[in-house]
Amino acid sequence: MPCEGCMERDNKSTDATMEFLLLGFSELFCLRVLLFLIFLIIHLVTLAGNMMIFMAVVMEPSRPPMLFFLCQLSVIELCYTLVIVPKALLGLIVVGGSTISFIGCAAQMHFFVALGGAECFLLAAMSYDRYVAICQPLHYVAVMSEELCLRLAVACCLGGFAVALGLTVAVFRLPFCQSHRINHFFCDVPAVLHLACTQSYTPELPLLAACVVLLLLPLLLILTSYVCIAVALLHITSSAGRGKAFSTCISHLAITFLHYGCATFMYIRPKSSYSPARDKMVSLVYTNITPLLYPLIYSLKNKEIRGALRKLLRRKKIAQLNWDTIRAVMCVCGKF
Repeated sequence: MPCEGCMERDNKSTDATMEFLLLGFSELFCLRVLLFLIFLIIHLVTLAGNMMIFMAVVMEPSRPPMLFFLCQLSVIELCYTLVIVPKALLGLIVVGGSTISFIGCAAQMHFFVALGGAECFLLAAMSYDRYVAICQPLHYVAVMSEELCLRLAVACCLGGFAVALGLTVAVFRLPFCQSHRINHFFCDVPAVLHLACTQSYTPELPLLAACVVLLLLPLLLILTSYVCIAVALLHITSSAGRGKAFSTCISHLAITFLHYGCATFMYIRPKSSYSPARDKMVSLVYTNITPLLYPLIYSLKNKEIRGALRKLLRRKKIAQLNWDTIRAVMCVCGKF
C-alpha cells in the first residue's frame, strides 16, 4: 500500500515537472553574505590550486605513475567542486533556498557519487603504486607501465560512474512525499532518501551496496597494500632509508584519511540517525575544505609535484619576461 502523501508515478506531477527545494543554509539568513564570500574564496582557491597541479603535470615531459595519478585526482577534484559549489553559492543568494529540477537533482547526485567513487578507486590504485615502489623497486618501471596506469585510470572512472548510475536510479525510483524540501545545499544521497515515503530499510540497500563497492572494497585494497609496505619497511635496517621510503606515502595517507573519514561518517549508517544540521556541516568540510587541502598536501609532501610546480612557475616567469621584452621592442619601434 502506498503511504499517505507520497508522490506516485501516476500523479499529475511528472518527473519532468517535479522540483526540489534546496534549503541550504537558509536558517543562517543574517550570515548569508559572509558565507557566500567565504565559500567563493575557498572555491576559487581550490580551482586555482588543482588547476596549477594539472597544468604542471601536463607540461612535464616525463610523468612518473604517481604524477599521472595526482593529475587525474586534480581533475576529479576540479569536477567535484564544480558539481556542488556553484549551486550552493546560488542558494546563498536566493532567499529561502534555490530550486532544482528532478533531472537536475538526479544528475548532481550521479556525478557527485561517481566522482567520489572514482576518487576511492584512484586512491586504491595509488596505494598499489606505492606498494610496487617500496616492495618491488627493481620491477617498478616494468610493472607500473604507462599502459597499466592508463588502464587503472579508465577503470577507476568507469567503476565510479557505473556504481553511481545504479545508485541514482534506485534512489529516484522511490516515491517521494509531498514535501520536496531538501534540508541540504546539494542533492546528497541521505538527504534525498530522507524524503522517501517508506517505512522499511529496503531503500537503503542500494546505498549500502554502493558503500561496499565504493568505500569498503578500495579501503581493503589500501590496507592490504600498506600492510605489505609496513612489513617491507621492517626489513630495512637503516632508519634513514626507512624514513625516506615512508615519506613517499605520507601525502597519500593524509588524503586517504581525509576522504574516508568524512565519507564513512556520512554514508555508513542507518537512515534513522540522519541529522540535517550535522550532515550539512560534515558535507561542508567534505565538499569544500578537503579539496582545498589536497593541493597543499601534494605541494608540501610530494617531491615530484614540488619539482613540477617549480618548472611551471619558471616557464611562466620566462614567458612573462619574453612578453615584456617584445612589448618594449614594439614601443621603441613605434617611436621611429
